[in-house]
Amino acid sequence: MVSTLPYAAEKQIAIAAVRRACVLTASVFNKLIKQETLTKDDKSPVTVGDFSAQAVVNTILNRTFPDDPIVGEEDAADLRVESGTALRERIIQLASETLTAELVPGEKEEWGLGPKNGRTTEQLLDAIDRGNYQGGKTGRMWTLDPIDGTKGFLRGEQYAVCLALIVDSRVELGVIGCPNLPVSASEPSGPRGCIFVAVRGQGAYQLPLDDPLSSTGTKIAIPTFTPETLNFLESVEKAHAKLSFNDRVGQILGVTRAPTRMDSQAKYCSLARGDGGVYLRMPVGSGYKEKIWDHAPGSVLVEEAGGIITDGRGQPLDFGLGRTLGENYGVVAAGKDVHPKVIAAVQQAKAEEEAQSQL
Repeated sequence: MVSTLPYAAEKQIAIAAVRRACVLTASVFNKLIKQETLTKDDKSPVTVGDFSAQAVVNTILNRTFPDDPIVGEEDAADLRVESGTALRERIIQLASETLTAELVPGEKEEWGLGPKNGRTTEQLLDAIDRGNYQGGKTGRMWTLDPIDGTKGFLRGEQYAVCLALIVDSRVELGVIGCPNLPVSASEPSGPRGCIFVAVRGQGAYQLPLDDPLSSTGTKIAIPTFTPETLNFLESVEKAHAKLSFNDRVGQILGVTRAPTRMDSQAKYCSLARGDGGVYLRMPVGSGYKEKIWDHAPGSVLVEEAGGIITDGRGQPLDFGLGRTLGENYGVVAAGKDVHPKVIAAVQQAKAEEEAQSQL
C-alpha cells in the first residue's frame, strides 16, 4: 500500500540512506580505528568515513530526487589529485561495497541500491561534490552531515549520521542515525543503535537501526520535568559550547542533576525521548556561526516530540540564510513548559556576564 502522507517517499528513502551510511561508518570504526595504530591527530578514518558516507547518501538522493540540491560538508577536490590516490581508492571501495550490498526489507533497487547498482570512481566523486550547494530561502534542499561528532566517533562513543529535507527555509523531514546510542537510556549497557525520524506534522519516532524500514517504530515525546528531575544535554568538547555559562543558567533554574555530555545530534535524540530536559549550546566567542546541517534534523525532531527550539534570545532558527544560521545567538531546545524558563535564565546569566565585564 502506498502512503499518501506528505513526504512519505522522502522519509523511506532518507531512512534507507542513513541506515546504509550507519553500517558504513560502523565498519570504518571497526576496521580502521580498532585495528590500525593511529597518532593522536590522525583523522584519516574520519575522512574515509565522512567522504564514503556522503558518497552513499548523495548517490541515493541523486537517483531518487535528481533535481534536489544538497548542502553537505565535504567536496571531492582533494580526492581528485595525485596525492589523494590512496585515500580515494579506500573511499571508493567502501562506498561501492555499501551501495551494492544486498537489499534489506523495505529497500528498492531503483533507489540505486543492491548488487546491480555499481558505480564508477567518477560517479562517486561527482556524488560527493553534489554536497556543495550554498543553500537559500526558496525551494527544496537536503542537508547532510555524514559523521556528526568526529571525536565521539574516534572514541567509539556518540556520533550521528544526520539528514534533513528543507523546503522554503522550513525543515520538513529529519533523520538521525545513532549507531552507538543505547536503545533505552535505562539500559546504558544494553542493545545499541537507533534511527530517529520526524516529518513535520506527523510526530517523532525511534526506529531500530538494524531494521528501520519494516518497523513502525516507537513514538517519542518530551516528558514534563521539574527542577529536581531536569538536567542539561551538553557538548563534550569545550570548544563547542560555553559550559561555565551553562552552569550558571542551571543555578538560576535550580537544576541539581549533573549534565549529560555527549557529542553530535544524539543530544537532540536524547532530548526528544526524555533522557535529558534541556539542550543548551551557547556561543564560545563572537563570530562563530552554526552550520545548518548541525541543527536541521534535530530541530524538527524536537518540535515533533513536543518541544521548542530557538536561539538564546528566543528567536526561531533560520534555515534559509545559506550554509549557516547566520548571526543567531546559540541554540536552546527544551519541552514547552521548560523552554521559556531557560530563555529567561539565559538572559539573566548574559546580563550578569555583561555587568561583570564592565567592572
